[in-house]
Amino acid sequence: MTSTLIHPPKSMLEVWESLPEGSLCQLIDNKLIMSPAPIIIHQQILNEINIEVSIFLRKNAAGKIIIAPVDVNFSEKNVLQPDLLFIKNENLDIIKSKGIFGSPDLVIEILSPSTFQLDYEEKKSVYEAFGVQEYFIVDPNTRYVDSFFLKDGKYHEQKTVVGKINSKILGTKIPF
Repeated sequence: MTSTLIHPPKSMLEVWESLPEGSLCQLIDNKLIMSPAPIIIHQQILNEINIEVSIFLRKNAAGKIIIAPVDVNFSEKNVLQPDLLFIKNENLDIIKSKGIFGSPDLVIEILSPSTFQLDYEEKKSVYEAFGVQEYFIVDPNTRYVDSFFLKDGKYHEQKTVVGKINSKILGTKIPF
């Protein structure tokens, strides 16, 4: 749904809100970041991970998994669209009809040629600042997974692994 502005936007959030539904645009530190559609291998890896996590969650009703595109509203200056996110049962109240309003418990980003810096710097910084407990960055070409776990408000990187997401929150290793 496209909203029509009656007045000039007063904030970047109002500019972002006026974009057509489905726009691949994020608001990061009050800057609009546009992205092209993901490449095929990105989508294939995202699908593999989504299937594995979904199978796990059918057996272990621990929460909800949501894949992109969905808006995660952290603040008026930060609305991101992670590739995949997980929200524990006790936090499901952050799911609203227009998106997520609060911090998911787990976020996975799949690298694309144009998103390396964005995923490792800007997005990582926002996820850390707003308390995302686990953050995984997956390289679809090598299947390397960089894992970040929040402790005392700071991300601590774990050993890079290949082809598995080792989630403390889910209590399992998700192969892909």
